[in-house]
Amino acid sequence: MHITVNNLNKSFGSFQASKNISFEIEKGKLIGLLGPSGGGKTTILRMLAGLEEPDTGDIIFHGAKVNHLPPQERGIGFVFQNYALFKHMSVFDNIAFGLTVKKKTKQEIKTRVTELIELTGLKSLESRLPHQLSGGQRQRVAFARALAPEPQLLLLDEPFAAIDAKVRKELRTWLKEMIDRVGITTIFVTHDQEEAVEVADEIMIINQGALEQKGTPIEIYKNPQTPFVAGFVGESTHLDHINELKGFGASFADAKAIVRPEFVEVGSESEISFLSAAEKGTVRNVFFRGTNWQVDVEVKGHRLFAYRSMEQAILHPGDVVYVLIHRIYLFNNEQTLTVENSLKTDPMPVHI
Repeated sequence: MHITVNNLNKSFGSFQASKNISFEIEKGKLIGLLGPSGGGKTTILRMLAGLEEPDTGDIIFHGAKVNHLPPQERGIGFVFQNYALFKHMSVFDNIAFGLTVKKKTKQEIKTRVTELIELTGLKSLESRLPHQLSGGQRQRVAFARALAPEPQLLLLDEPFAAIDAKVRKELRTWLKEMIDRVGITTIFVTHDQEEAVEVADEIMIINQGALEQKGTPIEIYKNPQTPFVAGFVGESTHLDHINELKGFGASFADAKAIVRPEFVEVGSESEISFLSAAEKGTVRNVFFRGTNWQVDVEVKGHRLFAYRSMEQAILHPGDVVYVLIHRIYLFNNEQTLTVENSLKTDPMPVHI
């Protein structure tokens, strides 16, 4: 299903949950709605589903306006955060529910449910009740039930929120592979950046009811278009007076900046790739992150964070190190610019 949304607005009393939202989604894409809690993501999802009606604006499916169509006439499958399975029904009957409502024949129901049980990895669990399943299995049943009537659009509201971390990672991979096989247009709401980056073909960043940016995970991560996106996606530190640091001169005197840990290099003189652009700093703390170290370092009164490989020598609080900031995001109220360190030239020779 191809989706077009034009100037969508929705208010609840004096609270405006959606502000002039416009976007297009190509058929078969897996889209993540990412943003902080209360930002308006679920409201957009519910308007697409027909569970809320927009105050103004148009929702268009395959060229036809659907604003006033009820949910059952929109060709949508909806998966809720809490599964919403029927407790007294078996796995088979839960998946078959929508087909029963549509008065499909017993053979049609059996064929379709059997197909979905295979697709979702639920074979041998058909007769179990929801309370006899794990959280991951219950969520798979919810997916299968939503897919049973062969919807053109699948909507997922924080589908992995109620599942423990290990199973959540497994389900992300499973969901992406399943959606690729089925080829259905899918939109899922999440506040988990890692989840959105790992699963989605494209991400829409929603904040305070507005669409901040839409793009692929790489585009969103590498080229944030607004100060909010630059600060929200990834880990970041906000800095004032960036002109005090090497390579970011006087022309930036009044600007604010965002620095991510992966933009910062910390180490000894022989480890820094562009020593001429580096500052001396002092290690405040070091945190073990499993795959690397996160180094908390102070440079000219500025506190920065950097990642350091497990293969490199361990740093300790109080160590004097060299700190190289490769790039920053410079921003005002309207835009964000990526600025490279102007002093980076050929690497300094290492004397052995």
